[in-house]
Amino acid sequence: MPYSHTCDFPADILARAANVRLACFDVDGTLTDGRLIFDSDGRELKAFHARDGQGLALLRRAGIPIAFVTARAGVIAERRAAELGAEVWTKVGDKLACVTAIALRMGIGMEAVAFMGDDYSDLGVLQAVGLAVAPADAHAWVRERVHWRTVTGGGAGAARELCDLLLAAQGQADVLLAQALQHQPIHGSIPT
Repeated sequence: MPYSHTCDFPADILARAANVRLACFDVDGTLTDGRLIFDSDGRELKAFHARDGQGLALLRRAGIPIAFVTARAGVIAERRAAELGAEVWTKVGDKLACVTAIALRMGIGMEAVAFMGDDYSDLGVLQAVGLAVAPADAHAWVRERVHWRTVTGGGAGAARELCDLLLAAQGQADVLLAQALQHQPIHGSIPT
């Protein structure tokens, strides 16, 4: 029998992940490593991990919508979200209210939402969702209050770990792997 990565997750986490119909992500410290880099002209720079992008694209392919919810303003998060087909909400003062509004618009309860965040501004929404996740290097206040923590840190593949968990729990990982192993063409490009 081939190895299945669903064995890597506790049963209660798999059960929570199986119920998720919307995956939301903080940006700085979650989809990036949290560093804020400015060039000599004052333009902000961010680095995103390609594996996170691939995981997010696979989530969308599996029918799970994704949203970026960030307190910072900036075109970089908007551009990355556009590349991946994600909703994006920037300059968000109340992430819980924002995610609640997205879920309400989609007709789902908060128990069907996964949220990944790493710091103080994420605590409210993390306490309200069905699956609260933090990158390995999240602030201690967050790490202590989530359902599950990734092995990798923010911007280093943590979002991909959550994507893999959701795909596995919902029976989509095996389907996607079989397609890749059979070299089935992907309809349209999937940006990473």
